[in-house]
Amino acid sequence: MEIALWFAAMVIFGIVEAATVALVSVWFMGGALGGMITALAGGEVWLQVTVFLVVSGLLLACLRPLAQRYVKPKTVATNAGALVGKLAVVTESIDNLDGQGAVKINGVIWTARSENGQDIPQGATVRITGIEGAKLFVTPAEVAAGQRN
Repeated sequence: MEIALWFAAMVIFGIVEAATVALVSVWFMGGALGGMITALAGGEVWLQVTVFLVVSGLLLACLRPLAQRYVKPKTVATNAGALVGKLAVVTESIDNLDGQGAVKINGVIWTARSENGQDIPQGATVRITGIEGAKLFVTPAEVAAGQRN
């Protein structure tokens, strides 16, 4: 009787895991397997429950951080977000008070504003510090000879 209950618990935990695909109950499947093995070995109900709790807890504590590292997708900056930290050239003087300024990066002209409010002359090299809509926020950058982007 107890063996069938542990098997049913494993199946239920398996269904929940398949439905969520978020490493929610796979740990309890292992615990239920431990409880079922204890039942097959003739262990008392209290021992079966204890084995279930201990095995589930150990699997959760030891394997979940490792599994999260491989299951959790890594986010990579794409499109405009990938521009942050890159260097650009000022094509139109940047003046926050007048609301003007533009930079060129990767062959594309972007509206630009100074991060700290200082004016930046045309031709200067700047580092992109942020993006808001279609506007880049920049700061003047010191550039070694030949370095761009």
